[in-house]
Amino acid sequence: MEIWHFIVLVIVGIFVGFINVISGGGSLITLPILIFFGLDSVTANASNRIGNFAQSFAALAGFKSKGVKYDSYVYVLGFASALGAVLGTLLALEIPDKAFNKILAFVMIIVVLFTIFSPTKKVSDVLERVHTKSKIWGTIAFFFIGVYGGFIQAGTGLLIMAALALINKFTLSKVNTYKVIIVMFYLSVAMLIFIWSGKVNWPYGLSLAVGMSIGGWLTSRWSLNKGEEWIKGFMVVSVCALAIKLWFF
Repeated sequence: MEIWHFIVLVIVGIFVGFINVISGGGSLITLPILIFFGLDSVTANASNRIGNFAQSFAALAGFKSKGVKYDSYVYVLGFASALGAVLGTLLALEIPDKAFNKILAFVMIIVVLFTIFSPTKKVSDVLERVHTKSKIWGTIAFFFIGVYGGFIQAGTGLLIMAALALINKFTLSKVNTYKVIIVMFYLSVAMLIFIWSGKVNWPYGLSLAVGMSIGGWLTSRWSLNKGEEWIKGFMVVSVCALAIKLWFF
């Protein structure tokens, strides 16, 4: 690993930490960069999880320091996503590099469209849905989100936000707290499987972890609502450029 790779990954990690806590989709930037730095798709996918887990841990610590609370329902969703992640991660270990790159490029464009036309912005300010039926639907949804998160990670935060907003009608602050905890659940499972398989490149993964932890902590501590649209706009342009290059990589 070259020193400039470390510097780039830390700087990108800080920015991606902001994106992931505010909305999601940061892996749409980090995954292609790891691949462009020479990692095969499985190793890039595995190493990316180290940064995401560290960022989620730092963000949760930041939320807790601000007195943010959550209930036991988040653990139900977390366990459901962890079960799904087992299937998704095992699938990720088997897919060929070229196929993964094509899938990632396609997913990147889809998530960009999802970011632009995010349904979380259209959910009205109504009472939360926390009755049994909504919780059952939420649990089912998060199993499949876990499958996707275990497989590719990129854009999972956006799916989590949409599911919590549409199924349970949670507020944005509660959605962000739940998102961080759920990500830690399924990432723990995915990381263990990737580590056991020997697919993690630790220098690259830990470099991302440094930057993403800083970004996640800062964003959880200070509201960045005024800069959210600017950050999303920058992410859309960056992801489109990376997707085009990745498709022809």
